[in-house]
Amino acid sequence: MRLMSKNSTWIWRAAAWPNLVYDARTAATDLAMAYRMHGVIEGKAKAISLGSTSEVALDALSDDVLATAAIEGERLSLDVVRSSVMRRLGLAATGPADRNVDGLVQVMSDATTECDEPLNEDRLCRWQSALFPGGTSGINRIAVGRYRDHDDPMQIVSGMPGREVVHYEAPPSKEVAAQMARFLAWFSETSPLNGKAIDGLARTAIAHLWFESIHPFEDGNGRIGRAIADMAMTQHFRAPVRFYSLSRQLLTSRSEYYEVLNQAQRGDVDVTSWVQWFARQCTAAFDTASKVIDLAIEKKRFWERNATDGLHERQRKVLQRLLDDGNGGFLGGLNAEKYMKMTGVSKATATRDLSEMVAGGQLWSRGVGKAVRYYINVSGWSHGQE
Repeated sequence: MRLMSKNSTWIWRAAAWPNLVYDARTAATDLAMAYRMHGVIEGKAKAISLGSTSEVALDALSDDVLATAAIEGERLSLDVVRSSVMRRLGLAATGPADRNVDGLVQVMSDATTECDEPLNEDRLCRWQSALFPGGTSGINRIAVGRYRDHDDPMQIVSGMPGREVVHYEAPPSKEVAAQMARFLAWFSETSPLNGKAIDGLARTAIAHLWFESIHPFEDGNGRIGRAIADMAMTQHFRAPVRFYSLSRQLLTSRSEYYEVLNQAQRGDVDVTSWVQWFARQCTAAFDTASKVIDLAIEKKRFWERNATDGLHERQRKVLQRLLDDGNGGFLGGLNAEKYMKMTGVSKATATRDLSEMVAGGQLWSRGVGKAVRYYINVSGWSHGQE
């Protein structure tokens, strides 16, 4: 027996569907905060000339790939994802390859680097095909490269077999083509290139909700829906290089993400609350990116200060590791034994190297004898040693 959750009036059954609307005045504060934070990360990125092949950009895209898969319960290997991202950007990569990962990277990259190309049925179907190169989801064969056409209801359910709870039911398959035609027409009409006045982030939120409510494919709707959101944001901000991961933020708020999305898919076409929540997630994603860029700025400043200090390559390697780990990230601080393991040198050399870096101002130390610990000397970093 399948039990309907509290309200079975789905949004696509509303008389005004699909004319989704929001109260611009009510959402103004949340949208303004998101724009302010995006301006912050844009300014910081320009200040240190971050480009599409910078570590920050590579990390952001890799993290986005990992997170959008994790939202669906799929755990990908960071090494495989990073290698796929590098190959996609034309960089040398020697890591392992996986067709499914390559497909997801291609979809997410295409959505942003080709954001001004038309979004149509053919493109969406090619995206979905790329996600399932073997024509299966797990061990189950699925419809690939076309909208769903099965007679059974497309439902999102949870619970034990026989006692499932239906959280959402999408329009029947026979309506999908017409529903998607309206969505794609709206997406094109509201593109910044076509000049129709609609707030860019509100458009992104509505596009994601609208697509997920149709749920046009047998599988892959979540990943494609988030790619559409990335595409809409890139169209608005005119910045194909992204230093943030919206999917990572949605993964962080995964339970709330599902709940708020589910609430928005019921009843009324006024989606103001959804737009507000989505804008707050964007703000959080931008704020996280801002902190990452701050770390990149600190790294750059550190090496500028120490560019001519005659450091040995092994010393530079350890310092970079400490920088990458961030403020307090190197658990327990650095000592001679850890330095020996990281570099393969003798204790005498380790002690001499560490003393040289303290004298040169790259490190500072605390404690005496065997208890001495070393910390990278970056302004504002306390490493928990207040």
